[in-house]
Amino acid sequence: MQSFDRTAIRAFEMPGLLLMENAGRAFAGALAAESGPLEGRRVLVLCGMGNNGGDGFVIARHLANRGAVVLAVLLGKPEMLKGDARTNYTIVRNMAGPRLTIREMTDASDLPNLPVADIAVDAVFGTGFSGEVTGIYRSAIELMNSREWFVASVDIPSGVSATDGTVTDVAVNATLTVTMGLAKIGHYLGAGADHAGKVVVADISIPPTVFQVSGPACYRIHEDDVKVVLPKRSRNAHKYSVGKVFVLAGSRSFTGAPAMCARAALLSGAGAVILGVPRSIQNMLASKLTEVIIEPLEETPEGTVAESAGDAIRKRVEWADTVVIGPGLSRNAETDRLILSLIASIEKPLVVDADGLNAAATDPAVFKNRSGETVLTPHAGELARLAGGQAGEAGRNRVEQAREAAHRFSAVVVLKGAPTATADVSGNVYLNSTGNPGMATIGSGDVLTGLIAGLRAQKMKTIEAAWSGVFIHGLAGDLAASELGERSLLAMDILERVPAAFVQSEK
Repeated sequence: MQSFDRTAIRAFEMPGLLLMENAGRAFAGALAAESGPLEGRRVLVLCGMGNNGGDGFVIARHLANRGAVVLAVLLGKPEMLKGDARTNYTIVRNMAGPRLTIREMTDASDLPNLPVADIAVDAVFGTGFSGEVTGIYRSAIELMNSREWFVASVDIPSGVSATDGTVTDVAVNATLTVTMGLAKIGHYLGAGADHAGKVVVADISIPPTVFQVSGPACYRIHEDDVKVVLPKRSRNAHKYSVGKVFVLAGSRSFTGAPAMCARAALLSGAGAVILGVPRSIQNMLASKLTEVIIEPLEETPEGTVAESAGDAIRKRVEWADTVVIGPGLSRNAETDRLILSLIASIEKPLVVDADGLNAAATDPAVFKNRSGETVLTPHAGELARLAGGQAGEAGRNRVEQAREAAHRFSAVVVLKGAPTATADVSGNVYLNSTGNPGMATIGSGDVLTGLIAGLRAQKMKTIEAAWSGVFIHGLAGDLAASELGERSLLAMDILERVPAAFVQSEK
């Protein structure tokens, strides 16, 4: 965004003062839309020493013009202000009157004596902030967090890194964040998502051509994106023309995972699903899954799929449009060898999850040598094992972790979490906008794997099948949570609402 600002200023000769004016006006409009009429309301605008503070002075003017009673506080000495921020400070100073006053403050002990307000505007730091918050700035953030008022942040809550959402020590807890031009990754990652509140993107009149990017970028997926790419069925479609999925899953210890994965593939719109499972659990799964074809496979004494099942599996692989390996397979040395062999030899699009990923962690290079397209769906711990690191490392910067993994394994990587980040081999990352904490429940990932595989089998592009599946999965979870709450949410609740999620996305 900083680069886009510079381009607008240099290539289009748009003065920075104009962009700052547009930002302040847009912020005032968004605040009025979210907090209600501003006439007579008391507003405190806390301004830092940089351009974010300059935005704050513009905002103070426009709020006063809308009828609010505004106090703008400069957290520093006015003689230290520079450029556009100094200009807007001077304008506010010249406009001072009954509805608009300004104070300078350098002593943190004076902050608690500020008058009571209805709304606080956080214009302390901008998107360039990193590191720790100290001195009067820390006290200002703590003040904003200590009172019962509507807190609105300019661009990003002060104390949050716009790059990755990290908070080193303290950050504003915003009710609303109005951000300029484009949303920032830090609004949706890590602690940033908890601090940002509702995020509104404001148009500050930067020409749309400025926002065109030539290299890898980060996108946020919305309902309209999914609607455009979901496959449409022709009138002469039949069950084998709209997607065939083979799922290799399950063990004597895990019978729920294969059932949920296979059913999710069918609910995605795939015409036929064959589920390959150890022979001893065939009857149990056949009673659960009326519409799925169950393929009994040779098994080990421990009830996992045996290497001797390889020929039967490869026959089904040839039949399928997309293959799934992993849900509920369990860990067994013989089964692991079979999994590695299949990953290396299958040329069809392949979705690998759960114990498929755990087996592959013993030889991660197996993905690099694949000729077919691959989708990996790890959570943080599984990705860490694949990459040979610690589980905590995978959750630190989700965008970069997913991007690096996609490059390393030559695969589409769906890094599950909040939010799920889907990366392709070219470095593009797609952040999901649906889902809720209640989806952190066993079996939820099996539903997601089935959805992605089923969509890919319907001839969707692999990356689009991945991020669309993630979106539908999250939306189904949101629909379930709206009815049942988050605390008691189960994977089957998500699965049962997949059809409704598709209906909503295709309206």
